[in-house]
Amino acid sequence: MKNYLNAAPFIDSSGSSNTGIWRAGASVRLNPLLDESKRTTQGNRMSFVDRLIAPVSTSARTRLGIELLESGRAVEGFHQLAYAARGGCIEAQYRVGRCYLEGTGVPQATSEAARWLQRAAEGGSAEAQFFVALLYVQGLIVPEMNAALFATDDESGGPDFLAALNWARRAADGGSAEGQALLAYILTSGPDSITDVPAAERWYARSAEAGCPQGCLGLGLTLLRRAQDEETQREALEQVAKASSAGIPTALYLIAALTEFGIGTRADLTRALELYRHAANKNVRLAQRRLGVALVNGHGIKRDLVEGETWLRRAALAGDAEAAAHVGLLYARGGELPPNYVEAVAWLERAAEGGYAPAARTLGQLYIVGTAVGRDSDLATFWLERAAELGNEQSKVDFANLVLRGSGKSGDQAKTRNWFERAAETGDLIAAFNFAVCFAEGIGIEPDNAKAAMWLRRAAVGVPTAQYWYGRILIEGRGVPEDTAEGRAWLKRAADAGVVDAQVLLGEMLVNGQGGPADHCGARAVFEKATEQGHAGAMFALGALYNGGYDIVADRDLARRWFHAAAQRGHPRAQLMLGRQLLGDAASPTNLAEARRWLEAAEAQGVTEAALELTRLAKEPSGQARDPEGSCSAA
Repeated sequence: MKNYLNAAPFIDSSGSSNTGIWRAGASVRLNPLLDESKRTTQGNRMSFVDRLIAPVSTSARTRLGIELLESGRAVEGFHQLAYAARGGCIEAQYRVGRCYLEGTGVPQATSEAARWLQRAAEGGSAEAQFFVALLYVQGLIVPEMNAALFATDDESGGPDFLAALNWARRAADGGSAEGQALLAYILTSGPDSITDVPAAERWYARSAEAGCPQGCLGLGLTLLRRAQDEETQREALEQVAKASSAGIPTALYLIAALTEFGIGTRADLTRALELYRHAANKNVRLAQRRLGVALVNGHGIKRDLVEGETWLRRAALAGDAEAAAHVGLLYARGGELPPNYVEAVAWLERAAEGGYAPAARTLGQLYIVGTAVGRDSDLATFWLERAAELGNEQSKVDFANLVLRGSGKSGDQAKTRNWFERAAETGDLIAAFNFAVCFAEGIGIEPDNAKAAMWLRRAAVGVPTAQYWYGRILIEGRGVPEDTAEGRAWLKRAADAGVVDAQVLLGEMLVNGQGGPADHCGARAVFEKATEQGHAGAMFALGALYNGGYDIVADRDLARRWFHAAAQRGHPRAQLMLGRQLLGDAASPTNLAEARRWLEAAEAQGVTEAALELTRLAKEPSGQARDPEGSCSAA
């Protein structure tokens, strides 16, 4: 069965491609400070004896501290735990670390939390070992932290998976279900040197069996990644559902995505949107974005542009670059929401700066055409270059075309050529065509028609536009020996692929017998294909074919219709021919006026024959019958 993972982005609420179980910078308050399993069997009430011996017993002080924390007397509870921790009680050291980590009874201090948790971890506390590993994963313990005299709590390095691995393994071996899940996460998200996906799945399974929600979520994601059948997909869905039942926001989002795309369950967009709303209310920005897009488009839900914009804005403000782009486009389009181009540009810039390449390209295009922001070639090249750096290949072409027109700064031509050269050498046929243009136009390199022809020939294997241009240079003998027959063959390939310029040039060669025998019927066929794409030259050529003198039955009415269609699109020769045909009917004053109008239009475009016709018309205002003829060239 097809793996549908590409259809649904199973990532966490931060937008990371990791599993979303423990992302860097996330809150570490994963479970209550007072775990149920650590409560005393005496109803969490200290016995008279415990109270009596607390001053001289670290274990009694620890139990007293826990009781005070439970009763809401956090400051007093921390004081008792700190005393016991200094006395060497491992449980108290763990609790003090948690208090510092969560700001319970004492100001939050990550460095102090790490110090006490590490002492407890070294003493064998599996719970402390788990938290130490977690702090290393989140980059909240830096190597110098223990040695620093004045450690600051805003210090954060990147994740230290190697250090985390040691502590997570000790916690997992010690029976910590959360430690087992974290160990599995490290084995899948760490560097290649420690990656072990099969072992990670085994640890996730042990954690899930112990009822750990993070273990269930990790196991579900692992199963989804390798799911090739419906049974595995259903098993994955069950595990993610367990995690969502525990209230893990990422799991809620995943259940919604699985429901939307029918992975492990029946596809149900309406139900999926309800689930997205639950996750959105828990601040999962991916869910906010998907819900917002659905509301804006009315997809699977009643359309509500205002609510949709609200959810998209919330996701964007939380850092979702794609959501910011959606908000920008809403303001740029206008409609039910009034257009606000200042807002549109601001949101698109936020999206582009957040790494969303399509937003950067949209900004570049806005500055190219000047829509609402004014034309600015410098800003256009800036944003297109940014989009290209973010991996948007089309932006490289947009950027290169601006450079070709003289925009950009020093070095941009060389940058353009380097982009296309590197890609062309990997076998990218589109890049090969663009690299050929660099040689033809001298973009970042000395012009070289022979090398342009070589790269066009490579691209012509699969790029119709390259087939057209390679055919042209063969016909013209630019950089290669002239070969009209082969050139005509390449034009036919491009014409069959729908390249309109190739269709028109091939039609002219078929009319004139260039590069092979003349074929007027074949020419008519390719001209007709070109007219379907609105090519005025092809319309004129059909008019000329039907006007007579070719191996096609003449049809003056049909010729006039094609001349008229081309003339309306500004084709000067068609305007001349239409004027001449109208002059042929001197009995009609209306035709005479129309003839003058079209001849004047042709004269304005530099057609000397039109000027002669107007001179004759001035001398003979009644008109004179003519037998208009014209070349079939589409030019």
